[in-house]
Amino acid sequence: MYNTYIARQAILDRNAKTIGYELLFRDSQNNEFPEIDPDIASSKLIVENHIHGDILAISMNKLAFINFTEKCLINKYPLMFDPSSIVIELVGHTTTSERLLKITKFYHEKGYKVALTEYNLDEQWDVLFPFISLIKVDIEKINPKRLKQVMMRTKAHGIKLVAEKVETNLQLQSLAEIGFNFYQGFFYHRPEMIEGKTLAPFKTQMLNLMSETFKTPLNFEAIAEIISHDVNLSIGLLKMVNNVATGTQVELTSIKQAATYLGEEKLKQFVSILALSKLSSEQTEEAAKQALIIGKLMHEIARKSSFKDVLEYAFITGLLSSIEAILKMPLNEILATMPVAQPIKEALLHGTGKLGIFLSLIQNYVNGDDETINEKLQSNNLEGGQVHSAFVDACRWCSDINGSFS
Repeated sequence: MYNTYIARQAILDRNAKTIGYELLFRDSQNNEFPEIDPDIASSKLIVENHIHGDILAISMNKLAFINFTEKCLINKYPLMFDPSSIVIELVGHTTTSERLLKITKFYHEKGYKVALTEYNLDEQWDVLFPFISLIKVDIEKINPKRLKQVMMRTKAHGIKLVAEKVETNLQLQSLAEIGFNFYQGFFYHRPEMIEGKTLAPFKTQMLNLMSETFKTPLNFEAIAEIISHDVNLSIGLLKMVNNVATGTQVELTSIKQAATYLGEEKLKQFVSILALSKLSSEQTEEAAKQALIIGKLMHEIARKSSFKDVLEYAFITGLLSSIEAILKMPLNEILATMPVAQPIKEALLHGTGKLGIFLSLIQNYVNGDDETINEKLQSNNLEGGQVHSAFVDACRWCSDINGSFS
């Protein structure tokens, strides 16, 4: 069995809508698509059966931005993907060349979007402009204001600009004014706090609904009472449960009936997911998706690992990991309104305790922002292939969940 471990980073437009994900291949030093020797008889099967499906799942029906080396491009691995599903990122080039021009033109004519990633403003790159769709700019290396001098040339070819390593919404606003189109970084997880903000009654109601899932045994009457105030909540919950969870021909029509089929643990998850979906907005959609994936991944990994003793807290901890970004309020104020168990509070507020270590580990894995992640997995007796498989499954599950609300 061939394993490759893939993380992802979201790329969003100026309205915080996700347009795609850059995929980070962890078993490569530079996060590149693996250079599997094409002379090996099984190479195509490895890509098609083990990598292709994972990429589609992790990118969740959005564009997958993939770093391809020149060798991979020459071996035509991108042709295994639909041109509408990926962006080819050119990596490993400090200068242009006749061969690079020929490769870029070839994929352009095949209908693929190509992104230039190591752009340094030098005019030598202009020869590629007729055949590329995007230029990615590391704003820690290049002052974004310097891009103004080349924008007339890029606009003539319809090239869009992507800013990398955007950490705050303030940066995003200034980059948008300069003329950038898309943004990559963790700014959507670092909200601008609104001082003195209070929650709208409906959002308070949703926090109350989520709080009910912390209680054992589950109080069906209390949940039914909260949900009954809005018919769309009842419909939404039952639609989600029927679409995703049952695996049965029986259509569930009540919360108690759903509990009979699912059991309390799964029903708690779906109620908390419903509440989270109603708390989020278009601007916080990516943060909510990330929370769902982290929650599901924590739950699945905890079931079969040394983190089993924090299993009961794993899912809701992951789900609450983005609540500050979603509500744009300080986390301690949000948690003060909820009957959260002490281990969850310590994990979310301070990153302490076994649960805090677990949350940090899974967040770093999903975001791909820790170069020592494989060593940390090993030190916690977690096998990389197992975590990767669970991550891919969590992405598929998240897509199903989001589809049930559409």
